[in-house]
Amino acid sequence: MTVALVPPIAAHPLLVFLLQVGVLLLVAVLLGRLAARFGLPAIVGELSAGVLLGPSLFGWLAPGLSGWLFPARPDQAHLLDAVGQIAVLLLVGLTGIEMDLGMIRRRRVTALKVSLSGLIVPLALGIGIGYPLVRLLDYDTADPHVFALFLGVAMCVSAIPVIAKTLMDMNLMHRNIGQLTLAAGMVDDAFGWFMLSVVSAMAVGGLTTGHVVTAIAFLLLAVVIAVVVGRPVVRLALRASRGSEEQTVALAAALILLAAAGTQSLGLEAVFGAFLCGLLIGSSGEFERERTASLRTVVVGFLAPVFFATAGLRIDLRALARPTVLCAALVVLLIAIVGKFAGAYLGARLSRLSKWEAMALGAGMNARGVIEVIVAMVGLRLGILDTATYTIIVLVAVVTSVMAPPLLRLAMKRVEYTQEEQLRLSAGIEAPARDAKAARTG
Repeated sequence: MTVALVPPIAAHPLLVFLLQVGVLLLVAVLLGRLAARFGLPAIVGELSAGVLLGPSLFGWLAPGLSGWLFPARPDQAHLLDAVGQIAVLLLVGLTGIEMDLGMIRRRRVTALKVSLSGLIVPLALGIGIGYPLVRLLDYDTADPHVFALFLGVAMCVSAIPVIAKTLMDMNLMHRNIGQLTLAAGMVDDAFGWFMLSVVSAMAVGGLTTGHVVTAIAFLLLAVVIAVVVGRPVVRLALRASRGSEEQTVALAAALILLAAAGTQSLGLEAVFGAFLCGLLIGSSGEFERERTASLRTVVVGFLAPVFFATAGLRIDLRALARPTVLCAALVVLLIAIVGKFAGAYLGARLSRLSKWEAMALGAGMNARGVIEVIVAMVGLRLGILDTATYTIIVLVAVVTSVMAPPLLRLAMKRVEYTQEEQLRLSAGIEAPARDAKAARTG
C-alpha cells in the first residue's frame, strides 16, 4: 500500500509566514527598546508592536495590505500561533527554572500571608465582577461561571519577570521588600498556573461537580508524577548532558515541551506542565544556570518578542470606543489594581510590616506583565474570552506593569534601610547574574 505524502508548505503561505515573523520581530524589538529607554518594561513596547500592526491601526488605515500580510485564514494564522506556543512554553519553563525556592522557604511565613491575601482578595473580586460583566457586555459565553472563575484567576496573578526587572532597575533587589515581593510573587505565579489548569479543564468539560473533581484529581496526579518520576528523570538527563552546553539546552527545552504535552494530554493547560518542569530543572542539584544561557537568549531575544507582538495583533482598541466596553475595561482595571493592593497590604500589615512597606509590596505585586498576557491568550484560545474581553485583560497587564515603578519609588522613599539590607548590598547581591537573566524575560 502506498502512503500518501503530505506536501510541503506552498510558496505563498511560506512567504507570508516569513514576512509576518520578520516584521513582528523587528517592530517588537524597536518598540521594546524605546519602552526601556522611557523606563518601561520591554513587554509594553512588544505588545504595542502587535497593536500597531493589528486591526487597531494598520488594519484600519490599510485594510488591503493588512489583509494580505495577516490574512484571516486558520491555516496561515496557525503557523504564527505555533511559534507563539513554543515561545510561551519555553518562557514559562524558564520562569520556573529561575524561581528561588530557597527564598520562599526562608521567608515562608510572611511571604505566605502576603501571597494568600494578595490572591484571595483579587480572586474574590474578579469572580464577583465576572457575572455582571457578562450581562453588561452581552457576552454570549458558553458558561458564565467559567468566565467569572477565569476573570478571578486573571485578577490574582503577578508577573515575576516584570517584578524582578523593576526591582533591579530601581536598585531594590537587596532590600527586604524586594526579597519579600519576589517570594510572594513566586507563590502567586505557582497558584496562578494551578488555577488556570483547573479553569481550562472546566472550560473544556463544563462546570459540573464531576468535571471539577476530575480536573483537580488530574492536577494532583500531574504533581505526583512530576515529583516521583519527573525529578529523577530530570536529574539523570542533566547529569548525562554535563559535558556539553548544547546538549543541556536541547534536553532542557525537550523536557519542558514534553512536560507541557503531558499535562495537555490530561486535559490540563500545557503551561502548567512547562512550569512544573522548570521547577524540577531549577531545583535539581545537577543544574547550572550558566549552561542554559543560549536558550534564554533565543527565547528572550527572539521567541518572546514574536509571541507578545502576536498577542498584540489580537487586541482591537476600537472596541473601547463602545461605551459599555470602555466602562467594563475601567471597572476591571480598577478591580485588578485595588484587589491586588488591598490584598498585599492586608497580608503585610498582618505580618506587622509598616504601612509604607505594605504599599511597596502592593505596588510590586500589582505588575501583571507577561503572566497576564499568557493567561489572556489561553482564555482566547479556549473560547472563554472574545476580542473585547481579551483586549480588557491585556490592557490590565500593560497598565499595571507601567504603574509599578513610580509607585514603588514613592513608597520606598519612606522605608528606612536596615542593617541586613546594608550587608546584602555590600555583599554584591544587588545584581547577581541569575536574577539579571530572569529579569530579562519580562
